[in-house]
Amino acid sequence: MAASVQMADPDTPPAVREPGVREPGVREPGVPERGATTSVRRCIASGELRPKAELIRFVADPGGTVVPDLAGRLPGRGLWLSPRREDLERACARNLFARAAKAPLRVPEDLPARVEALLSRRCLDLIGLATRAGQAVSGYQRVASLLASGGVAVLLAAVDTAEDGRRKLRAAARTQDSPPRVVEVFTAEELGRALGQAARAHVAIAPGGFAERFAMEAARLSGLRGE
Repeated sequence: MAASVQMADPDTPPAVREPGVREPGVREPGVPERGATTSVRRCIASGELRPKAELIRFVADPGGTVVPDLAGRLPGRGLWLSPRREDLERACARNLFARAAKAPLRVPEDLPARVEALLSRRCLDLIGLATRAGQAVSGYQRVASLLASGGVAVLLAAVDTAEDGRRKLRAAARTQDSPPRVVEVFTAEELGRALGQAARAHVAIAPGGFAERFAMEAARLSGLRGE
């Protein structure tokens, strides 16, 4: 049965057609899984169709300037980009936003850096919220204990911490029936600041809504950084 595609918004692309032949169990990029109901959008740089949650939305403000809408809540027609640095830079250099909107738009020179900073902030804010909700722990021993119990959905390690500790926790994560997502993009100072504490080298987020939201934002950030 072909994938069902919602087309409620004005910027919704044409319906996705079922691909001809593909390997069983493997989703073709930009095509929802068989039987899934989702909303997809087309990247204005690559032309790729992907679920909205995997893309970055932009809109034009009242003055005609392109602004990022990471939460997808700002009014106006959405202009969607894959979270890849080359796509974002190409869209800015060629002003593909104006072409897609069929209107003159201004692209800020610092738009790529602004998007990356906003995504980073969203990720760090989610770590803090998860910790305050009792859904995250920090410190090597506490993270290792939670890993041993199988209660970790996201494993974070600071990029500037000792490789030995990171390697041991990654190895422990690989033994899980459902290995957690490993994220190594923040410094120990950034992780500590997100927690309202001193520098922290290791953080773990338990399964649940915070972990799911963080994984989505971290995937967009990693893609934008080319990681």
